[in-house]
Amino acid sequence: MFQDAAERLGIELVLATDRCHVLEDPWGDRAVPIRFESPETAAGLLKGAGKLDGIVAVGDRPAYVAAVAAAGLGLRFHSPDAVSASRHKFAARERFRHAGLPVPDFYRVPVEEEPSGARFYPCVLKPLGLSASRGVIRADDDREFVAAFRRIRALIEHEEFRDFIQVERFIDGPEFALEGVVTGGRLNAIALFDKPDPLNGPFFEETIYVTPSRESVAVQNAITDTTQAAVRALGLTDGPVHAEMRVNQQGVWMLEVAARPIGGLCAKAIPGLAERILQHALGCETATTIERPSGVMMMPIPREGIYQGVSGVAEAERVAGVTEVIVTAKEGQRIVPLPEGKSYLGFIFARAETPAEVENALRRAHGKLRFEFLAALPVI
Repeated sequence: MFQDAAERLGIELVLATDRCHVLEDPWGDRAVPIRFESPETAAGLLKGAGKLDGIVAVGDRPAYVAAVAAAGLGLRFHSPDAVSASRHKFAARERFRHAGLPVPDFYRVPVEEEPSGARFYPCVLKPLGLSASRGVIRADDDREFVAAFRRIRALIEHEEFRDFIQVERFIDGPEFALEGVVTGGRLNAIALFDKPDPLNGPFFEETIYVTPSRESVAVQNAITDTTQAAVRALGLTDGPVHAEMRVNQQGVWMLEVAARPIGGLCAKAIPGLAERILQHALGCETATTIERPSGVMMMPIPREGIYQGVSGVAEAERVAGVTEVIVTAKEGQRIVPLPEGKSYLGFIFARAETPAEVENALRRAHGKLRFEFLAALPVI
């Protein structure tokens, strides 16, 4: 997507990926091979690609590598300290609290402890570093807490932040996502997404994003203002951000502000987003206008199994308002739902005259799809 945007803008794009440095261009993209485990070497490796004018990161770990590289190359980007805080749920909560933002009761538990229960219920247990709701589990009593704790402990055994598990008081209310870019610490909101499906647990699989939001102008302004305060609290200054929050009668509660654009192919729901991010990295301030309501469905995973195929794609594509159906699952791939899973079956995109029509088109299209799975043998 960024390559296509760069070609349209006449920008020469240099890719840098975490891959083996011994193999000679295995993916045919001439990418600079860097190691995410050694971000301090990224600037030196990128210097070999010639003079760079800007840097963009897609993903949480790449954002930290980009921040370190940008500091070494003298490029405009969020600072390593700010990106590090945005990636760590406990550090982010601490900064939000220090800045006076609404935060739920929260604490962290050493992963080696044998759990017995939480200090309060309902609560949500979270890994400190995973994204896309991986490992996020709600618990309403001691039995559920112990089961969730052990499940997360097994999941993060080999992850980057694996020493603690965070526990937060559950926040009720609808959830939203804001996409924007930050320039000199000032947030420029590009799109505000509604998440119409209730996300009350026990797991928090995101499905539908629809923009523009159907909330009142007052609520939208409160979300933008609170996100700006969260950006300031984290110290994010220059680059894209993807923020998620819940809203209830007590106000806007920030869940996270990631120093990256929206994940996966979801960015296709915002026409021109990749172009704007690239231009922003080069110091060009441009506007992105969403002329018609649009949205995306991340196809939910109904159960664990070995993916065999899907039927009904042509019927889904003919649903009024649907612009594209992309199945990303591959035949023979082991599909795992949340909280352990980290991928979707694919994406459905729609555009219509109203947000309600967009949501309806996404649901109708998904109803046309029939996925086939084989039972997966247990992993020993």
